[in-house]
Amino acid sequence: MTPAVSVIIVNFNRCDLLQACLRALDCQTFTDSEIIVVDNGSTDGSLAFLRNLESMRVGVVSLRENKGFAAGCNAGIDVAKGRYIATLNNDAEPEPRWLEDLVLTMESADEIGMCASKILLHSDRGRIDKVGHLIYLDGLNHGRGSGERDRGQYDVPVEVLFPDGAAALYRRAMLDEIGLFDESFFAYGDDADLGLRGRLAGWACQYVPTAVVYHHHSATAGEFSALKAFLIERNRLFVAVKLFPLRLLIFTPFFTLLRFIYHAYGALFLVGSSGRFAAGSSRLLLAGAIVRSYWSGFKHLPLMWRSRREIGRISKVSGSDFIALLWKHRIAVREVTLAG
Repeated sequence: MTPAVSVIIVNFNRCDLLQACLRALDCQTFTDSEIIVVDNGSTDGSLAFLRNLESMRVGVVSLRENKGFAAGCNAGIDVAKGRYIATLNNDAEPEPRWLEDLVLTMESADEIGMCASKILLHSDRGRIDKVGHLIYLDGLNHGRGSGERDRGQYDVPVEVLFPDGAAALYRRAMLDEIGLFDESFFAYGDDADLGLRGRLAGWACQYVPTAVVYHHHSATAGEFSALKAFLIERNRLFVAVKLFPLRLLIFTPFFTLLRFIYHAYGALFLVGSSGRFAAGSSRLLLAGAIVRSYWSGFKHLPLMWRSRREIGRISKVSGSDFIALLWKHRIAVREVTLAG
C-alpha cells in the first residue's frame, strides 16, 4: 500500500548517529510511513549496516560518491511513494509524536505546503537549535530562536518563513509544482531556496511546536569547517540572485558589507559566529573560505539567473508582497553576526 509519508534521511559516514536516528523512528506513533536512507558514498560501514537491517520499512539508495544533502534528498524523493515528504538529518532524533503532529498540522489546511519542527540541541536539550527560520536581507538565513534557552516562548503554533531541512515535512503537491532541492547548493541554504520557492508559489509554512527533534549540530560537516563557511556564504548569494525581487537584490551588497563589518569585529574580538570560527579554526581559513565562496558564486551567476526566470513563471506572489514577507521574518545584522 502507498504510505502517507516518506521519510528521507541522507547519510555520510555517520553510522553511529544513523543507528540512533532509526531507533527513534521505530518509536513513532505515526506508522503509515516508509523510511528511505540515501547513503552518500560512506566508507564507515554505513551501507553494510543498512543492508543488514531486517525492517522492511527501510529502503536504501546507495550513491557512489558524496553528492551533498540536496542531491541526496532528491535521490530519495525520486523513489518515495508518500504524499508527504519528511526530511530528517542522520544526526537528529525525533520524539515519538514528531511525525504524527507534523501530519496532523499539514492536513489541517490545504494551503500548508511545509511544516517546521521544534529542533533542540541534542547536547543540551533545554536549548533551541532552531524553530523555523528567519532571513537577513542579503539572503543569509538564520535559525529562529537559535541558541536561546527553551522556556516555552516558542510553544505556540505560528506561521514561519520556511522549515529547516534537518526535520521538515513537505507536501508532495508543492514539490511537484516548484521542483525539488537545487543540487547546485550541495548543502546549506538549499532548504531556504526550496522554502522560499514554495512561498513564492503561494504555499504557507506552519511551525509545529509539539513536533520535537534533538539535533547534533553540524555533526557531519563540523562546526568550524571551512567547507561549511564556504557553502553558507556562496549559497546565500544563490538565494538572493534566484529569488529576491530586483529592487531588493540591488541593495543586497550594502547589507552584506554591513554584515562583514560586524563579522570582522566578531573575528577580531572572538564574539559571534565569526568569532567562534576564528577561535575554533583560524581567521585565515575563514577569509580564504569567503574569497572562494564569491569566486564560485560569480561563476554560477548565469545558472542562477536562468533559474530566476524559471521561478518567475511559477510565482503567484507579487514582488512587493514577497518583500513584505521577508521583512516580516527578517533578522537584524547584530543578531545574525554577534548573538550567542
